[in-house]
Amino acid sequence: MHAYQSMANCFTYFTENTAHIELPQKFTYPFYYEPHPLCVLAANQLQHHLLTQTDWQHDFGLDHYVEGTNIGKMFGVLVVQKQNGELGFLSAFSGKLADTNHLPGFVPPIYDLLKKDGFFRKEEDRISCINQQIEALENETDFLIWKQKCIRDKSQCEKELKAYRQLMKTAKNERKQRRNTALHKMGQSDFDLLAEKLKQESLKQQFDYKVLRKHWNEKLNHNQKKLDGFNEKIKVLKEERKVRSAALQQKLFDQYQFLNKKGETIGVGEIFARTTQKVPPAGAGDCAAPKLLQFAFTNQLKPLALAEFWWGQSPRSEIRRHKNFYPSCRGKCEPILGHMLAGITMDENPIKSPTAKDDDLKIIFEDEYIAVINKPAGFLSVPGKATEDSVYLRMQKKFPHATGPLLVHRLDMSTSGLILMAKDKDIHKNLQQQFLERTVQKRYVALLDGIIARDEGFIDLPLRVDLQDRPRQLVCYQHGKAAKTKFKVIGHIEGKTKIHFFPITGRTHQLRVHAAHPQGLGTPIVGDDLYGNKNTRLFLHAEYLAFRHPVSDKAIKVMANPDF
Repeated sequence: MHAYQSMANCFTYFTENTAHIELPQKFTYPFYYEPHPLCVLAANQLQHHLLTQTDWQHDFGLDHYVEGTNIGKMFGVLVVQKQNGELGFLSAFSGKLADTNHLPGFVPPIYDLLKKDGFFRKEEDRISCINQQIEALENETDFLIWKQKCIRDKSQCEKELKAYRQLMKTAKNERKQRRNTALHKMGQSDFDLLAEKLKQESLKQQFDYKVLRKHWNEKLNHNQKKLDGFNEKIKVLKEERKVRSAALQQKLFDQYQFLNKKGETIGVGEIFARTTQKVPPAGAGDCAAPKLLQFAFTNQLKPLALAEFWWGQSPRSEIRRHKNFYPSCRGKCEPILGHMLAGITMDENPIKSPTAKDDDLKIIFEDEYIAVINKPAGFLSVPGKATEDSVYLRMQKKFPHATGPLLVHRLDMSTSGLILMAKDKDIHKNLQQQFLERTVQKRYVALLDGIIARDEGFIDLPLRVDLQDRPRQLVCYQHGKAAKTKFKVIGHIEGKTKIHFFPITGRTHQLRVHAAHPQGLGTPIVGDDLYGNKNTRLFLHAEYLAFRHPVSDKAIKVMANPDF
C-alpha cells in the first residue's frame, strides 16, 4: 500500500459539525437508497476536494465536451466509525483515475493491476509480445503472397472445373442428339461404330476432367502446405496466448479476495461461481463500494452508510448526471456485496415487495372477452423475483376461469396506467397480433424535470440492456434494438414540461431513456430513480389505448387520466 493510502491518510474527518445528525441505525441497502445526511455531507466535501485539489490532473468534462471514454467517473463515500467512536468517511473511485489506481486520500484497489513490478503487468507484457509475433507473421510478405495465391488459385480452379463440367454437359447433349438422329438414318453396323466413337469421346472428356482436377488438387495442396507452415506457427502462438491468458485470469481472480464483518475471505471466482454468470465480468471488484468496504474491514472501521455519485461528463451510451447519487451496479457488485455485507443489518429493499390495495387496481373497461386495468405506480405487471403479487396474479384470482397468458402487454413497475387483458388464449393472440402490427394506438403522459426547447418531434435511439447493471438500458447503435417515439408538449408547470409520448416501438424503459438521454430530450421524467432523480413516484402514465375488438371488430378507445 502506498504511504498516502495508510489508515491516517484515507480516513477523512468531517469539516462540518455533525453532532445534530443522528447516526444511521442500519446500513444502506446499496441497490436502492436515499443517501443518508452524513453521506450527503461526505459527498459534498469530496466534491469540493475534486474541484480544488492540485495533486493530480483529470479532465472530467465539467464545463466542455471531451472526446473519448472514461471522462466522467463514479465516486463513493463510506461513512465509518473508528473503534474509539470517532466519525469520518472513506472515499473511492471506480476503476482507475488519472491513469492510476492510487491517489492521495482515496482507498487503494483490492489489487493494483497497474503496479509496474506486479505479475499482471509482467504477464500482460509477455502476452503483448505474443500478439506482436502473431501480427508480424500475419503481415509477413511470403505469408500474404501464399494466402492470396491460395484464394486466387482456388477461385481459378473452381472456375475452370465448372467450365469443363458445362462443356461435358453440352457435349453429352450433342452426342445424345447425334445418336438419336443416326438411329433412324444409319444401318446397324454404322450405328454401332458411331456409338463406340461417341462413347470414346465421353470417356476422353471424363479422363481429361480427372487430369484437370488432379492438376488443380496438386497445385492447391502445394499452396496449402506453404500456407500451413505459417499457420502452424501462428496456431502455436495463439494456443500459448490462450493458455497464458487463462492462467493470468485465474491468478488475477486469486488476488481479488473480499472480506466481510465476520473476517471471512472469499475470492471473486468462488463468489461468481455461485451465480448464473459463473465467471466474474471484467472489472469485478474495481468499483467504489467493494474498495470502501474492504478498506473498512481491513482497518477495523465500522461501516455506517454508503453512497455513490457520478462526477463529470456522461458516457455516450449511458445516462449519468453530474452529482447525482446512484445505486451500486448489480452485474459486478451485487454478488460481491452480498458476501461483504453478510452479518450487517441493512435497510430493507424499499421495492422488494411492491403491493397495491384492491381499490387501487381499477378495471376501466370490461366485457366477456377483455378487460382494461388501470395499474397504480410502483406495482408489478407480472410476478417478479422477490414477490408474485402483481396485476397478473390479481387478475388470475379475479377471473379464475380465464385461460391463456392473460396480459397482452405490460408496464414498468414505476409506470402507472392502462394494461390490456384477454380472457382466453385466442383473444390474447388476436390482441397481441394487433400490438405486433403496431395498429394499437398508445399515448402516455409524463412530467419532465425541466423545460425542453421543441414543441413536438421524433426520437430514434436504439436500446439494449446494460448487462452489468440490469435493468438499466443503454443507447447502442451496434447491438441495440430499434426504439422510436413521437412526442408533443402539452404545457409547462413551474419549470417542468408536461408532454405526450406516442411510442412506436415498446422497448424496456424506452420513454424514460428517450426523455433523459442527451440525444433524446435531455430532460428526465420527474421521479425517475434510474435516469434522473427520485420523487414520490415516476411521473409517467399510460393514459390512452385504442384497438379493434377481437370479436366485434369495433374500435375500442379507453382513457384514464393520471393523478398528476
